[in-house]
Amino acid sequence: MTYQSINKPDIIYTKVDEAPELASGSFLPIIQSFTKFADIEIGSRDISLAGRILANFPENLSDDQRQSDDLSILGEIVQEADANIIKLPNISASIPQLTAAITELQHQGYDIPSYPDNPKTEKEKKIRETYGKILGSAVNPVLREGNSDRRPPKAVKTFAMKNPHSMGNWSPDSKTHVSTMDGGDFCSNEKSITVSSESVGKAKIEYMSDNGNITILKSDHLLDEGDVIDATMMSVTALRLFLRDEMKSAKEQEILFSLHIKATMMKISDPIIFGHAVSVYLEEVFEKYSTTLKNISVDPDLGIGDLLAKISTLPVEKKSEIMSDVEMCISNQPDLYMVNSDRGISNLHVSSDVIIDASLPALIRAGGKAWGPDGEERDTKCVIPDSSYAGIYSETIEFCKKYGAFDPTKMGSVSNVGLMAKKAEEYGSHPQTFKAPGDGKIRVVDAKGKILIEHNVLKDDIWRMCQTKNLPIQNWIKLGVDRARATNTPAIIWLNENRAHDAELIKKIHVYLPQHNTEGLDIRIMSPVEATRFSLERVKDGLDTISVTGNVLRDYLTDLFPILEVGTSAKMLSIVPLLNGGGLFETGAGGSAPKHVQQLVEEGHLRWDSLGEFCALSASLEFLGTKKNNPKASILAKTLDQAVELLLDNDNSPSRKVGEIDNRGSHFYIAKYWSQALADQDEVEQLKSHFQEIATQLTLHEQKIINELLFAQGTSVDLGGYYHADKDKIRSAMRPSPTLNSIID
Repeated sequence: MTYQSINKPDIIYTKVDEAPELASGSFLPIIQSFTKFADIEIGSRDISLAGRILANFPENLSDDQRQSDDLSILGEIVQEADANIIKLPNISASIPQLTAAITELQHQGYDIPSYPDNPKTEKEKKIRETYGKILGSAVNPVLREGNSDRRPPKAVKTFAMKNPHSMGNWSPDSKTHVSTMDGGDFCSNEKSITVSSESVGKAKIEYMSDNGNITILKSDHLLDEGDVIDATMMSVTALRLFLRDEMKSAKEQEILFSLHIKATMMKISDPIIFGHAVSVYLEEVFEKYSTTLKNISVDPDLGIGDLLAKISTLPVEKKSEIMSDVEMCISNQPDLYMVNSDRGISNLHVSSDVIIDASLPALIRAGGKAWGPDGEERDTKCVIPDSSYAGIYSETIEFCKKYGAFDPTKMGSVSNVGLMAKKAEEYGSHPQTFKAPGDGKIRVVDAKGKILIEHNVLKDDIWRMCQTKNLPIQNWIKLGVDRARATNTPAIIWLNENRAHDAELIKKIHVYLPQHNTEGLDIRIMSPVEATRFSLERVKDGLDTISVTGNVLRDYLTDLFPILEVGTSAKMLSIVPLLNGGGLFETGAGGSAPKHVQQLVEEGHLRWDSLGEFCALSASLEFLGTKKNNPKASILAKTLDQAVELLLDNDNSPSRKVGEIDNRGSHFYIAKYWSQALADQDEVEQLKSHFQEIATQLTLHEQKIINELLFAQGTSVDLGGYYHADKDKIRSAMRPSPTLNSIID
C-alpha cells in the first residue's frame, strides 16, 4: 500500500483547466464546507495541462515550484477498492496548446524546456518523448480503469422537456451529407484475432522493408490469453485522393467543406490525417514553396494557423508572395466550415478544434447548417475519412432530412454502457501507432516468433494496433445486462459482424452473455447503422434505449444524443464503476470552455454551467455513503439531488449575458437549496441543526449576495495566466461576495 493510499481523502476532486477550474474556485469551497460536517474529507489532485508539464520536468525547478505527479498517483488510486474520484474536463492538448502552455510557464519563471519541433540530439528527442506523454488525451486512459455508464439525470431530462432548447429546421432538400472512404481506410484494412494461450507473453511490432531489413517499432508489448488485438492501416495515397475528390465535390455543390476527426483522443493518427487535409487544401502552396516551408519548420499536421504564423516571420517580400498564393489557392477551393467566423478560424486552423463528437452533433442540432467564412449558415459536406463509425452520423442526418428536427419535449433518451476499461479499442492505440518508414510490411509477432497480424504498407501509410482486454469485456457485458434489468429498457449492442474487431467481440458475447440471467430482457446485437436507425425511431416516439458500445462509440453517442435531447453533453451523469470496486465520477464535456474563459476575462462573466459537477458530486456522495456506511454522505447526496431539481425548476442556471447570474450565482443557489433540503430532512439531526442556520442566513441575505455577485461583472478580469492562472486571482474573481463567503466559510 502506497503513502498516497494510506493518506488519501474520502473524495478526490480534480484540479483541471479553463472554465471548469475557474468554476471550482467558487464551488469547491461550498463542497468542503457542506461535507466537513458529515465527516468527509475532500482532497484535490492536479491533472491540468500545466500541472502535468511541471510534474514531468522537475529538474530545474525550485522546491516551491515542483509539483507531484498527481496523474500517476491517481493511476494507483483507481486500482483500489475504495477509490472515489470526481473528474472534471481537462485539456487534451494539441501541439499548439502544449507550446502555448510551455511558453506561459516559462514567462512565469519556470525553467522547463521548450518543445523541440525537429529534435536532433538525444536530449531533444528525450524531451519530445516526455512531452508526447502529455499530448492528447493523456489523462483518460490512466483514470478510466472501468467501463462507462452514462445517462442524462432525471432532473435534467425533465427540465429539458419542460424548457426545450432551440433546434434548427431540417429541409428534405438539404445538401448536407457525410462523405467517407470506401477503401484503403482503417475499417477496410482491419485484421483482428483473440490471443490464444500459445501467444501469451511479450509481443513486438516490427517493420520489414522490401529488401528484408527489420526495424523493431515496439517491443515487450504484453499479450494475455483472451485479449482481442486489432491492427490496421490507412493508405495515404487513398486518403489524399479521397480528400481531393471531396474538396472538388464541395466546390461544385457550393457547400462548405468540413473535416471531422478526433485529434485529441487519436493523438497520433488523426493529426496526420488532419495534416493531409491541410496540405491537400493548399496543395499548390506546399508544392511550390516546399523548401521555404521546410526551412521555417512548417508542419501541416499543426494546421493552417501554424502555417500562417510561420509565414509571417519571413521577409516582407517573400511573405507577401506566399500569402498571395495562399489566398489564390483558398479562392480555388471550397469555403471551409468555420470554428469562429468572426476571428477567421476555420475547420483546418488547428487540429484540437476538430472534435467530431462535438462538431457533428451541433451541426445536426442546427438543422445541418454550419458557419461559413462570410458569417452565414450554409449546408456542409461532412468529411469523415475513416468509415468505421461514419455511418452513425450519415444515418442521423438522413433521418432528420426525412422526419425533420427532433422535438425535445417528446424525445426519449439513449443512455450508454461503454467498453473503455484498460485503454480499450482505438483510444488505447497511440503507443502502437506509426508512420510506415518505407515500403514493406508492418506486423505483430508474438513471443515465440509467430506472425499474428501483418499488413503491406507504403511509405508514410498510417498503421496502428489496439488491444481490448478480456476482463473488461466480461464486465461490460455484465454492466449492460444490469442496466437493462434495472430499467426494463431494450439494450442494443452496437457491433458489425462484417467488421473484423466486432466479429471477435460477438464471439465473446455468445460465450459470456448466457452466463447472466437475461430472461425477460430485450438484448440484441445490431450494426452501428442499424442501431442508429432503431434508436432514432424510438427517440422520436418518446421511447428510451440503452446503447451498449465500444469505446469510440461511447464517446460519440454520449455527445450526439444528449446534445439533441437536452442541448448539451455537459449535463450527462457519467459513472465509471472501477474494476476493483472504486468509483470514478465524470462531470461532462468541456468543449466550449475556452470561449467561457474569454468572456470572463473580457467581461467578468462566467457562463459555465456546473450542473455536471453537481450531478457527479451527488453520485460520488451516494457511492461513499454505501461504500463506507456513512449515512451523512447518503443524506448529502439525496438533498443535493433535491437542490438540483429546485435550481432547474427556478431557472437559476447561468445566463450567457453580462448583468445576469453567471456560474457564481448558480453556486449560491445550489448552496441555498442544498442547505434548505438538509435543514428540512429529519434523518440526521446533526446535519439538520447545523444547516438550519446556514439556510436561514443564505435566504435572509439572498438579495445582498446576488447584488455583490452581479457587481463583480462588467469589467475585465486578470487571472494571471490562462493555462496556469494565479490561485489568489482565481479566488478573488470567483468569490466576490463577502457576505456569501462569511456564511459558507
